[in-house]
Amino acid sequence: MSEKPTGTYYGDYLELPTLLDSQHPKSKALGNEAHEETLFIIVHQVYELWFKQIIHEFNSVLDIFSTENIPENFIATAVSRMERVIKIQGLLLDQLPVMETMSPMDFLEFRDLLVPASGFQSVQFREIEVRMGLKTNERKSVDRDYFLGRLNKTDKEHILAVEKDDSLIDLLQSWLERMPFTKQADFNFWGEYEGVIEKMISKDEAIMKKNSSSMPQMVREANAANLEATRKTFKSLFDEGLHDQLRKKGKRTLSQRATLNALFILLYRDEPILQLPYRFLTSLMDIDENFTTWRYRHALMAQRMLGTKIGTGGSSGHHYLKMAAENNRVYEDIFNLSTFLIPRTELPKLPKELKRMLSFYFIND
Repeated sequence: MSEKPTGTYYGDYLELPTLLDSQHPKSKALGNEAHEETLFIIVHQVYELWFKQIIHEFNSVLDIFSTENIPENFIATAVSRMERVIKIQGLLLDQLPVMETMSPMDFLEFRDLLVPASGFQSVQFREIEVRMGLKTNERKSVDRDYFLGRLNKTDKEHILAVEKDDSLIDLLQSWLERMPFTKQADFNFWGEYEGVIEKMISKDEAIMKKNSSSMPQMVREANAANLEATRKTFKSLFDEGLHDQLRKKGKRTLSQRATLNALFILLYRDEPILQLPYRFLTSLMDIDENFTTWRYRHALMAQRMLGTKIGTGGSSGHHYLKMAAENNRVYEDIFNLSTFLIPRTELPKLPKELKRMLSFYFIND
């Protein structure tokens, strides 16, 4: 009689009997198994497992940013967990070529058995988007009732409950607004910065005027229009009224103060105390870019598999997925801060006391 192993057993700990017995092809149940359906099931199950881990990481970061005073080491924790999400996204992208080993005709062997199931119904991916800051009623080109109507009652209630919580972009805004470094009584940083910008624009204008005689009329007019557009863009950065108008039109998301402080982080990223905040903002852009890439790659795969057929969930298939890839970005405000970056050599010099606040000093006892 064999002895039962003591302590934790590998298969029991991972619940492998349950996990490995959760692939049930519908074609097999009907008596004519499509070989590729098992691959289709496993790939999507793996996606959902990684989605669960991403939600786990996001929830921990949301907890960190929910506190008003965040210790520096907590920012380090948040950065490491966001960077883990980025690594996981790499795995999500790497699964697409595995799926593409299945030919379109192989997929058609069982596709009709999936109707009306759809990626629309991945409640975990919907939760990730909401946690990031993409609320259902803020999605572009999507009817709220149509979108939520694809979920069953339990999943719909779950997403509606999640949408009541602060998202990461909500908490990011509050954190950025609290940043103290640009509020110094004896130093008007943004006044100094505006002066640098005006000099740069004036320099560009002088160069244009100097060379205008050798340019065609059309080119001169285009250059003048671009210069004026640049002035208006920078003006909107410093004019809270203009900034709020852009927010109402959906062209900006963060408040003016949060935007300015995020820009300060990017401009002075080399200062020791701003390096972790800079990495955090960078991680948000990486995550947004990776999900955009994943959606776009998914759209290409759908076109490769289905051409212009509608999706199993009733969407326009490839066309909808391609549109969603561009329309459902969350952190465009941070991407667009590159508009306002200037060369390091042109950065306003910071006062000694502010420089000290941004640095680390070792004191001997």
